[in-house]
Amino acid sequence: MKNIFLSFIVVALFITSCSSNKKAAQVFPQSNFDTIVDGKKVSVYTLKNANGVTAQITNYGARLVSLWVPDNKGEFKDVVWGFETIKGYLTAKDLFAGPIVGRYGNRIGKGQFSLDGKAYQLTLNDHGNQLHGGAKGFFTKVWDARPFKNDKGEDAVEMTYLSPAGEEGYPGNLTIKVTYTITAKNELAINYSATTDSATVLNPTSHAYFNLHGTTAQSTNSHILTIYADKYTPTDSLLIPTGEVADLTNTPLDFRKPTVIGERIKTDFVALKYGKGYDHNFVLNKKAGEVTLAAEVYEPATGIVMKVSTNQPALQFYSGNFMDGVDTGKRGDKHNYRCGIALETQNYPDAPNHANFPTSVLKPGETYKQVAIYAFEVKK
Repeated sequence: MKNIFLSFIVVALFITSCSSNKKAAQVFPQSNFDTIVDGKKVSVYTLKNANGVTAQITNYGARLVSLWVPDNKGEFKDVVWGFETIKGYLTAKDLFAGPIVGRYGNRIGKGQFSLDGKAYQLTLNDHGNQLHGGAKGFFTKVWDARPFKNDKGEDAVEMTYLSPAGEEGYPGNLTIKVTYTITAKNELAINYSATTDSATVLNPTSHAYFNLHGTTAQSTNSHILTIYADKYTPTDSLLIPTGEVADLTNTPLDFRKPTVIGERIKTDFVALKYGKGYDHNFVLNKKAGEVTLAAEVYEPATGIVMKVSTNQPALQFYSGNFMDGVDTGKRGDKHNYRCGIALETQNYPDAPNHANFPTSVLKPGETYKQVAIYAFEVKK
């Protein structure tokens, strides 16, 4: 009887040991990010819910550093690109791993637009155009951070930045706030608000790279993508919109049905040649201002599903066509070719130069609002 009892204890300890060996979120210490940039203190902030879903955000660029979600084995995987230390972000070749970009995310043709009869010339950083707010856009700034718990008891951090008039060529003193929240429903919610003292244009977005394998050693071409859009905005060879809004029917850009990302990425289609793969603005099927489902991504190997909802009119899908393995990220992962995707909630690129696109103008007395929700589920 004693031997039976001892055997029971051994089995119980083995089961407990196996359960405890399941991989949980790995949090980087604050000391990895403590530094001074442009005279301001940089740090990192950790958000977590009762289910173990965990995010870390640094106030350098209001940047998403990590996002741990469970897979179909109950193990946690970090599904965004990034670096373990602030030095990685300060020295990376790719500047856009995880930050909030702006003032104007995506491109403005020739860096020019007119507003209230006045012409503005922005700084240029992309083949004679402006990309993601210029070389010293939001992604290079140290934001003021305020960690807190919201009225639901959820972990959140508010990032605030004052962009002075003339910065990167934009008019108006702009105050922008971006709040990251990890909700009880396993969502990463990003809420934006902004005000200005003079008319300006604005289109901020999160530029996180996602890989639902939890490692950049495996390509995101295996992800299965759905985008709830009937149309897109064609571009010229430098990815500046022509002003046309075109139907997706019978094109390799049609993701209205779940489609493996790599299935049609090499199709002989001019828009794919211009972007060297997917790098396109999808016009979402929605009413203006409503928060609706924009896209879903599923990786069969891990069972992880990510659902993207927003109140924005469009979504930019980028398939990692310019990733080259030069940067080494967290846990020694190389940021290899097509090992991350971006799904950027946004207004249309170059909207200030196309009267038929939704307006991007923000005026004094108005408050810009954007909601972007990245919700995670598991398919067994």
